[in-house]
Amino acid sequence: MSPELTVVLINGVVLLACYLGVLPRWAGADLRRIAVHDFMATMVALLIAASLYQGTDLTFNLGPLALNWFWFALLTYFALELPLMYWYLSKARQSAE
Repeated sequence: MSPELTVVLINGVVLLACYLGVLPRWAGADLRRIAVHDFMATMVALLIAASLYQGTDLTFNLGPLALNWFWFALLTYFALELPLMYWYLSKARQSAE
């Protein structure tokens, strides 16, 4: 498995656990709690990626960009998170009404 795919899978698993398990149970529609739990999920994903790739000279390709593990993990995390965040916030807003 390529390093890029590994990082994307890590990000995906962390995001699914966060948005389908953690946030509905512990944050609900409270934006402050959502932000805190989302920050913790981001740190978990980055720590897992760091444990695998920190100190290596691997180059991660994101289209035309050649990035180190940190920037690749962070950018792909946010790219995967945006649709989930939009979905969750619209669902939370509907349930609050």
